[in-house]
Amino acid sequence: MLRTGKKTIQIALTGNPNSGKTSLFNALTGLNQKVGNFPGVTVDKKTGTTQFSGHGQAKIIDLPGTYSLYPRREDEWVAYKVMMDVEKIQDLDLLLLVMDASNLKRNLLFCSQLVDLKCPVVVALTMNDLAQKKGIRIDVDELSRELNIPVVPVNPRTNKGLGELKKVISHVLSQTITATAPDFIDNKALAPGAIEDLQKLMPGVNDYLAIHYLANYKNLPFSAAVKSQVAAVEARNNFSPNKVQANEILQRYTRINKIMQQFVVEPDPLQKKIFTDKLDNLLLHRVWGYVILLAVLFILFQSIFWLASYPMDAIDWGFSELTGWASSVLPDTWWSDLLCNGLLAGLGGIIIFVPQIMILFGLITLLEDSGYMARISFLMDKLMRKVGLNGKSVMPMISGFACAIPGIMSTRNIENKKERLLTIMITPLMSCSARLPVYTILIGLVVPDTYYLGIFSARGLIMMFMYLLGVVMALIVSLVLKWIIKIKEKSFFILELPVYRAPRWKNVGVTMVEKAKIFVLEAGKVIIVISLLIWFLSSYGPSKRMHALDQKYETAKTSLMATGTDNAAAMAALDREHGTEKLENSYAGILGKSIEPVIRPLGYDWKIGIALITSFAAREVFVGTMATLYSVDENNTATLQQKMENAKRPDGSKVYTLATAMSLIIFYVLAMQCMSTLAVVKRETKSWKWPAIQLVYMTALAYVCSLVTYALLN
Repeated sequence: MLRTGKKTIQIALTGNPNSGKTSLFNALTGLNQKVGNFPGVTVDKKTGTTQFSGHGQAKIIDLPGTYSLYPRREDEWVAYKVMMDVEKIQDLDLLLLVMDASNLKRNLLFCSQLVDLKCPVVVALTMNDLAQKKGIRIDVDELSRELNIPVVPVNPRTNKGLGELKKVISHVLSQTITATAPDFIDNKALAPGAIEDLQKLMPGVNDYLAIHYLANYKNLPFSAAVKSQVAAVEARNNFSPNKVQANEILQRYTRINKIMQQFVVEPDPLQKKIFTDKLDNLLLHRVWGYVILLAVLFILFQSIFWLASYPMDAIDWGFSELTGWASSVLPDTWWSDLLCNGLLAGLGGIIIFVPQIMILFGLITLLEDSGYMARISFLMDKLMRKVGLNGKSVMPMISGFACAIPGIMSTRNIENKKERLLTIMITPLMSCSARLPVYTILIGLVVPDTYYLGIFSARGLIMMFMYLLGVVMALIVSLVLKWIIKIKEKSFFILELPVYRAPRWKNVGVTMVEKAKIFVLEAGKVIIVISLLIWFLSSYGPSKRMHALDQKYETAKTSLMATGTDNAAAMAALDREHGTEKLENSYAGILGKSIEPVIRPLGYDWKIGIALITSFAAREVFVGTMATLYSVDENNTATLQQKMENAKRPDGSKVYTLATAMSLIIFYVLAMQCMSTLAVVKRETKSWKWPAIQLVYMTALAYVCSLVTYALLN
C-alpha cells in the first residue's frame, strides 16, 4: 500500500541467484542506475529509477540474490535486513520478486516466505522459454490465485511482458486498502506462546515477522532495551530457532509439492536432455573441459593484441602529431611545456589503452552472459580445494582480472572464514586491467611482432603467460598460507549452473563503453594529476644546482659560438645533454637516483624507479610517468615506444633489453602497487595486519622473481 506524503516510490527487487534479476533490473531502469554500498557494509548496492503510470518516478533497489529468508552469507544478510526494514530506512512500498519458471519449486520457497511477511508482492516469472524447452507447463493464472499475489510472465532480454508488469505494479501501488492474504502455512502453530508474547511487546507485528524477530533479533538494528526484552521472551518460551526453521521449511515444501502437482506439468525425468546438459558434458569434462578453458583464455589474449593494434597505432600516431604541432605553434614558455610534455603526454598514456580495456571487458562480458563463467568455477573447484580454497573463490579471482577491489569485495559470498581470507590475500595477484597498459608497452618493446602458423601472435602468447603466472603464483601462495592461517572450518561448494544463452550484444556494448569511461575518468584523473606532478618534479630542482647547470651549458654554448662556426648539430647535441642533465638533477631525478641502488640488480634505471613509486597510486600510472619523463628529457615528436626503444644508459647500452623488460613485467605481475586495494583489504578484514602482510609478501615475491628473471635473461 502506497504511504501518503512520499515523493518517491521504493521498490525492492529480490529473488534467487541466477533467476534473471539483474536482467530485469537493467530492463526496467535502463541507464538510470547508480552503484554504491549499503550502509555499514561493502556489498554493492545498485539502485535505479523508472516511471510508473500515475505514480511518477520509482526507485528500484536491486538486492543481492538470496535463496530464502534464512541468511548465511554477508550479502544475504544485507537483503534480509532491507526486507525486515526494522528502522524503516528503506520504507518499502513493494517487493518485486523474480522467479525462475524452470526451477519453480525452489523459487516458491522464497516466494511463500515473502507472502507471509504481508508486504505487497508482485512476481515477475522469468526463464519461461527455458521452461518450455524442458517441457515444463505452468498455469500462471491458477498459480497467482493460489499464492494470492500477481504473477506476470516476462522476458527481460526481449522486454516481453514488461508493459504488463508495470501495469500490475501500478495497480498494486494504487490500492488504498489491501486485503490481507491468508498465511501460506500456519506460522503461529510453529511457536504459539513465543509469538503471542512478542506481539504483546510489539503490537502490529504479524506471526511470521514475529518468528524472524525472535530468531534474529541479535543481528537486527533493535535498541539494547528491545533486544533484552526479546531475549526474555525467547528464554521464557524455550524458543529454538533451528527447530522452528526446520518445521517451517518442511511445512512449506509440503504445500509447495501440492501446488506443483496441481498447477505445473513437469516432463518425464527420463526424457532426452536439453542442449545445456549436452554442452556441459563437453565443457565440464575432466579432460576436455580444461583444454577448452585454456583455448578460451588463449583466444581472449590473442584478441586483445590483434583487435586493438590498429586503433592503438592510430591513437599513438595522432597524439605524437598533436604534440609536435602544439610544440611548433606555441611560444617557448613554461605553460606550453606543461601542456605538451605534461598534459598531452599524460593524456596520450591514458587514451591509447582504451581499445584494449574495451576489448578485455567486452570478451569477459560475453563469457558471463553466455553462462560459461560459472562453469569455470565448477571446473576449478577440485584444484582450489588442494590449496585451501573452493570453487567460490574462482569468481572473485576472475573479477580480479578486471579489478582487485570488486573481486575482494565479492568474497563476502564465501561463508568459510579461512577460505575467504585466503581468497582476499591472493586476489591482487590476478593481472587486473590496470596492468594491461604496462604489459602492452613492455611486450611491444622487446617481443617481435611475429605470428606462428600465421595466426598465433608471439606477443599474445607472452601476454597469456603473464596472466597464467599470476594465477599459478596465487595458488602457490594460497597453499603456503593454508598451513599458516590457523582457522579450522569445513565448507561445501554448491553451485547452480545457469543455462547457456546467446549474449546480449547491447549489454556487451554498454559494458565496454561504461568500462572505458570509468578507466578514462577515474583512472585518468589520477594519471593526469600524477603526470602533471611528474612534469613539475622533472622540470624543476634545487635552485643552486639548476642555476649552476644552466651556467655550465651557457658557457659551453658561448665557447662554441666563439669559434665562429655555425654548427647546428653540435648545438643540438649540447641542448640534448643539457636536457638530460637537467632531468637527472631535478627533484624527480634526485628521488630516482636515491632508490637506484636498490633496483639496479633488477636491471632498472632511476627513471623506472620513479615509475615504480608513482605506480602505488595506480599501476597504469607507469605509462603516464614514462611518457612525461621521456617528453621532458627529449622533447620531440616521437611516440613513447620509440622514445623507450632509444633510451640509453650512461655507458651507451640500451635500457630496455629483453632481460630488463621481462624483469619489469614480472615485477608488475606480482607486486602490490595499488593503495586502493590495500584500503579495501583493511576494510574487509577489519585490521591493518593483513594488508601489511599482503604488501610485504607481494613486494618480496616480486623482487626475488624479477631478480631471478633478470639474472637468467641477462
